[in-house]
Amino acid sequence: MIELNIPGRGQIQLQHLVCDVNGTLALDGHLLNGLARPLTGLRDRLALHLLTADTHGRQQIIDQQLNVQAVRIQPGAEAAQKAEYVRRLGAETVIAVGQGANDAEMLQLAAISRIASEVMYPFRACVSRRMSTSRVLSCLCFSRIDLTVVVIMK
Repeated sequence: MIELNIPGRGQIQLQHLVCDVNGTLALDGHLLNGLARPLTGLRDRLALHLLTADTHGRQQIIDQQLNVQAVRIQPGAEAAQKAEYVRRLGAETVIAVGQGANDAEMLQLAAISRIASEVMYPFRACVSRRMSTSRVLSCLCFSRIDLTVVVIMK
């Protein structure tokens, strides 16, 4: 667990890291260089959850690299499926990372959200527009990928 005390928001107890895979952690089905170590290094504090449609059919390899079993999202209503997954975990305990329009709902629900801005750059604006009604508390960098951290005020 990671505990944060955010001024104006209070204490947050994070237990889960929920990540979209392709376009966020992987490109064309290949895990981005340098991500395996930091992601697996978080396991002593957060449960790692990967959500994917396995578009490129390589998720099994990524699962082996990260020693995790990704959750396969079914075609159609991907955004709703991801949001429901975060809801079932307890959105107030989740850090969500994504970059596409089908990630926007889970990013809005999670206690803390990170929008990947470097991997699939064209989709960033789409997610940002969907989240524009939320109040942004902070912008930071995450890991070796330029990710924008968006803390959504509840």
